Amino acid sequence: MGRVRSPHPYGHRKFITMSDGATSTFDLFEPLAEHCVGDDVTMVICPGIANHSEKQYIRTFVDYAQKNGYRCAVLNHLGALPNIELTSPRMFTYGCTWEFGAMVNYIKKTYPLTQLVVVGFSLGGNIVCKYLGETQANQEKVLCCVSVCQGYSALRAQETFMQWDQCRRFYNFLMADNMKKIILSHRQALFGDHVKKPQSLEDTDLSRLYTATSLMQIDDNVMRKFHGYSSLKEYYEEESCMRYLHRIYVPLMLVNAADDPLVHESLLTIPKSLSEKRENVMFVLPLHGGHLGFFEGSVLFPEPLTWMDKLVVEYANAICQWERNKSQCSDTEQVEADLE
Repeated sequence: MGRVRSPHPYGHRKFITMSDGATSTFDLFEPLAEHCVGDDVTMVICPGIANHSEKQYIRTFVDYAQKNGYRCAVLNHLGALPNIELTSPRMFTYGCTWEFGAMVNYIKKTYPLTQLVVVGFSLGGNIVCKYLGETQANQEKVLCCVSVCQGYSALRAQETFMQWDQCRRFYNFLMADNMKKIILSHRQALFGDHVKKPQSLEDTDLSRLYTATSLMQIDDNVMRKFHGYSSLKEYYEEESCMRYLHRIYVPLMLVNAADDPLVHESLLTIPKSLSEKRENVMFVLPLHGGHLGFFEGSVLFPEPLTWMDKLVVEYANAICQWERNKSQCSDTEQVEADLE
């Protein structure tokens, strides 16, 4: 109910043709105020599973970030937008960073003086952390990264997704049902006779899709085969950001909620352990917040703007101010050295 009054920021949709023929899209929103340190800073944002720039929580966050002086680029997951057709037999997966990387490269090329704040929500948190950890070059021009409500390891999470506590099994069913609808809406592009499908993707997988009741079944029968993984275990191991987190050297804030019905408490040992070992990592764990909730205000009619939105922007502001002060100190030290 807190999302019914979400703002409607105005942006421009960009299209990028990928090397395999896929058409990736993202929406670009220009800042509505001067940034707190006067710099050109762009937030590159990756939404949650099957989400895009038109989702209410994304609209709310983008509007707030714009009003704080940030340009925002929001990835639309491949296949998630109902009015954009797939142009290759592939859609977004749990850890594929190709489309996000293409968006980041576009921003770097179009705005050569801009600095980046990387933001990922839920599944998007996995993608952005994996992207940064894949190669050191991906961290160039990045001021910091924020991941909100991700689970870090799909392999460890799959067991908890079948449990009924906090209605997790029911949520699993609902998300699987939504994924089925999206996949079937692109049936011709993915399974049509004219399509050059991945060798491992067979027509029988389509029939299995109809009977799937969990995300794991969909991942095993369809999603992993887009990238040629031989098993679900291999897919989850390779696509999870857990094995890439230690390669991230920019400031990294990992946010979860203790009462998140999707992310089991056993998964939170991953960010906790990382934050204890790495000075650049901050782990934030409020008792309440649910999954991408973090509402403030009255119980029945909370404010559209959430604690999550404020936290991400305030953290980004603090990092920008810290970078500005650090460069000013360096300039002062250089001047003093020259005078001596």
